[in-house]
Amino acid sequence: MNIRIYNVRILTMEAGKGIFRGEVWVKGDTIAYAGPVILDSKEKWDQEIDGRGNLLMPGFKNAHTHSAMTFLRSHADDMKLDEWLNTRVFPAEAKLTGEDIYWLNKLAIMEYLTSGITSVFDMYLNKPAAERTVKDTGYRMVICESINDFGGTIQEVEEDYYRYNQDPDRRISYQLGFHAEYTTSRELMEGLSGLSEKYKIPVYVHCSETKKEVEDCRTRTGMTPVAYMDSLGLFAHGGGLFHGVHMDEGDFDIIKKRGLYVVTNPASNLKLASGIAPVKRYLDMGIPVAIGTDGPASNNCLDMFREMFLTTGLQKAVCDDPEAVPAMEVLKMAAVNGAYAMGLPECDTLAEGKKADMILIDLQQPNMQPLQNIEKNLVYSGSKQNVKMTMVGGRVLYQDGNYYLDSSKEEIFARANESARRILG
Repeated sequence: MNIRIYNVRILTMEAGKGIFRGEVWVKGDTIAYAGPVILDSKEKWDQEIDGRGNLLMPGFKNAHTHSAMTFLRSHADDMKLDEWLNTRVFPAEAKLTGEDIYWLNKLAIMEYLTSGITSVFDMYLNKPAAERTVKDTGYRMVICESINDFGGTIQEVEEDYYRYNQDPDRRISYQLGFHAEYTTSRELMEGLSGLSEKYKIPVYVHCSETKKEVEDCRTRTGMTPVAYMDSLGLFAHGGGLFHGVHMDEGDFDIIKKRGLYVVTNPASNLKLASGIAPVKRYLDMGIPVAIGTDGPASNNCLDMFREMFLTTGLQKAVCDDPEAVPAMEVLKMAAVNGAYAMGLPECDTLAEGKKADMILIDLQQPNMQPLQNIEKNLVYSGSKQNVKMTMVGGRVLYQDGNYYLDSSKEEIFARANESARRILG
């Protein structure tokens, strides 16, 4: 479809470019124009959307999540991470079917859409179910490989690298990764390192989430998780660390040297009492930071507005510095840095040739008034109630409380609850 969005404020998120009034043209899944109003245009449109003076901007990128864990929302709370994983999460996940994951992914996507999240970096089970979900809903997902000692082979990982990077529209793509150092043998990690070297591709992993994780790794190897994994060559071609809470001095240097992204997950880390990531330190060193919600079992909310506020608010508190991690930096993490961390540079900004992944923010709500600084309003007072429209790849998937997916809200809710009842009892 060819779509024109007009009468709108535009925040492209391009460096040095502020908010301006104009219009955006979408042709197919791509932005054809984003700029001032063109009065004498002869273009023909399948749909024209009146922005009513609201704000159009790139969608948020959830750079770390486990979407189908929606079935575990509020099932296992107020527990330590190792107990939570081993006594509640892993046993329940063993009962999941591909059909469960398909519908549980859809439930997560509904929540992502209401939060203005247009793509996710999803690390979970059953990749065919994820692929089917994306095909049916039109959503955008980057699969992060999660191989570990409980399942998966290096041969399968290599096959998946080819299989899930064939979509010309890039609705689904794939990045190399593994669950964590503490769940993955040295042999498997060395195999992944070999694949990374063979294809010159980055590697992503849960890393240094808890003090126990770091201490246990040091006992086993004499090194921190970052140093140990780096010694195996896993970060020779970049990649990213999910969480990155507990770091030694040497870890920061490795992260900087290898060009790694750190994906912070403040709500999940707070809820599990894992700690607070040193985000300001990363930024001061020029280490790029993106934001993730983590999964709905540990957060339990897939809400980028909450994550943005926590990302800045926590740093101000722990650094005893109200100037730490300003709002515009956080907005960049959520909308732009996430795209690069996930391998989606074509989704970073609203500009000609970029993918038409965008959101319309309702400024006609009390929490957005007065319009003294819209960007800061988004980070400090914004919420899901302000997401008026979410477009992915040129398709409106959510608008004014309505979902435009292949299944009804009622069916998705029913299927998700059915899975949860069967598995959890």
